[in-house]
Amino acid sequence: MERVQVIPGLPPRPREGHKGTFGTVLVAAGSPGMAGAAGLCARAVLRSGAGLCKVACPELAQPLVAVIAPGATSLPLETETGFFQEAHVQRVLQEAASAGTLAVGPGIGRGPGQERFMARVIRETTVPTVVDADGLNALAGAALEPLKRPEGAGPLVLTPHPGEAARLLSCTSREVQKDREGTALKLAQWCQGVCLLKGAGTIVTDGTRVYVNETGNPGMATGGSGDVLTGVVAALLAQGMKPFDAAVLGAWLHGRAGDLGAARLGPWSLTAEDLLEDLPRAFLERAGVSGEKT
Repeated sequence: MERVQVIPGLPPRPREGHKGTFGTVLVAAGSPGMAGAAGLCARAVLRSGAGLCKVACPELAQPLVAVIAPGATSLPLETETGFFQEAHVQRVLQEAASAGTLAVGPGIGRGPGQERFMARVIRETTVPTVVDADGLNALAGAALEPLKRPEGAGPLVLTPHPGEAARLLSCTSREVQKDREGTALKLAQWCQGVCLLKGAGTIVTDGTRVYVNETGNPGMATGGSGDVLTGVVAALLAQGMKPFDAAVLGAWLHGRAGDLGAARLGPWSLTAEDLLEDLPRAFLERAGVSGEKT
């Protein structure tokens, strides 16, 4: 594979732009007890330059999501079945098509309903889609042959950590860690898209190119960090970046925000909220604008 070492530049920010110029992301995430995952992802979407973000989540989680991410609008899904009622599946797919970009999976939980929901999303989404967390777990066991997706299906970016990658490939985390590039390649080929395998030296590949990220630190091994990454990548997709470039730049920005946060707070105290606080400085660095000294 071609080894990529150049980080893509930031999406353009024309002076005459407006909210519609910079794209909309639908975040389909969260559940009662996991509202934070949806909220963090939505905040990362808006921190990373998308013009608009809408969150589809079960109505029991919606009030908390609205508090965590007040800049996002809501699509509350009635009844305890949340995403998994047929009418709600159709609503999510319609809203995703209208938005133009979909981030799906953080905090949706596990079970047969989630598996049916994700199977529909993977088959029927027509827009660039980032799949993370419980969205990946719902697909576990299906990676033995390439995903059967119709012509016109939207490109996929998978963002597993080693445990999720192991579940997808029916192997162990130790096996994943022994061959991280090989694992990422298998998953990219399976989804016919991009795999971003998280961890020390995050791997990004589309099956023909591979990038190994050098930003980031152990302090980022904390709950919610992956939800932030999902939002960053989705926002870059919404602003018109190609999936591989969005994943590479997203990994770099996410890791750099973590490095800036660790410099302020130390790796022991770093939280996902701190990543959101330092994302602006990471963007400024990438844009070549001098930020505050660390």
